Amino acid sequence: MTSVVMGLVFVWLIIGVIAGAQRHYYNTAPTNCAGGGTIAVTIVAGPLNYLGMNPKVDNCQVDVPQPSQ
Repeated sequence: MTSVVMGLVFVWLIIGVIAGAQRHYYNTAPTNCAGGGTIAVTIVAGPLNYLGMNPKVDNCQVDVPQPSQ
């Protein structure tokens, strides 16, 4: 049963990777947090991309930890 679930998850994510490639996210996405986030949510959405879902991350901010004084 576990191998079936893992296989389905793998196929789900591969479909998401294909959707990202069809949208040219890997070669035209900005190299910032929003671009990486859009790629990630597109991959996680998997087949839902083909049912009209177009997830995008417009604004995100990564806080870099600062050393204590």
